[in-house]
Amino acid sequence: MIALIGFTIVTVAVLGGYLLEGGNISVIIQPVELLIICGAAVGGFVIASPMKVIRAVGASTIRVFTSRPYTKKDYIDVLLMINGIFYKIRQQGLVSIESDVDAPEQSPLFSAYPRILKNSAAVSLITDTLRTVMTTTIAPHELEALIDQELEAHHEEAMAPVHSVSTVADGLPGLGIVAAVMGVVLTMGKIKEPPEVLGASIGAALVGTFTGVLLCYGYVGPMAKNMEFTANEELQYLNVIKVALLAFIGGGAAPKVAVEFGRRVIPVEAKPTFLEMEEALRGAKK
Repeated sequence: MIALIGFTIVTVAVLGGYLLEGGNISVIIQPVELLIICGAAVGGFVIASPMKVIRAVGASTIRVFTSRPYTKKDYIDVLLMINGIFYKIRQQGLVSIESDVDAPEQSPLFSAYPRILKNSAAVSLITDTLRTVMTTTIAPHELEALIDQELEAHHEEAMAPVHSVSTVADGLPGLGIVAAVMGVVLTMGKIKEPPEVLGASIGAALVGTFTGVLLCYGYVGPMAKNMEFTANEELQYLNVIKVALLAFIGGGAAPKVAVEFGRRVIPVEAKPTFLEMEEALRGAKK
């Protein structure tokens, strides 16, 4: 939703300022030049990107308009869920969570938090880490290195759409110049026309440069930055899970202490206080 507000602000500011200066809106609206610029940009993107990146860009574009940032409640919920897993392990042993790990969608520990269950990266991080611990004798430092590599690979994959959209944004001003040059070429064919016809034709040609620059810095470039923020926020969320898991599994910390380890690395704007986390843990226990 916030992205739509930003798009509206850019559009109103640019077109509104143009109209306030007495501009003719019909000169700015050039569908053919828009077709040239956007069509060439999409074509270049398809040439440069494998199918998996094209699909990822589509999904990331939808998230720009539909996703919301992780809130304090989201972090409290994931720590509560992890705390429940840790307590079950502490009371009944590691083997007791085998069914939860194998079928998280059927596990009471996971299904109590449907938003987390929809986060495949978070569920995979938790279940794969616990499976590794159950089936191997991996050392704590090796487990940490393994999780770090997993998070790095996940983040690199999440950043692929960002790089692709940034490349498209960088190329839009150049494609705007291409459209403008084509407009000038067409104008030269009208050289015998009266000045008012030539002026309108040159003005229409210059709109190509305007359109390319506006799309780059007003729309597509900011979209790429939004995707980057979303990818980084996802990494921060997974890092909280990682820290809590390593504190319990690798460090042998008590469940509440492991949860506190996770709470400490939550970003400041969404971090619950110690008392808020204590209250949430007491409520979950009841």
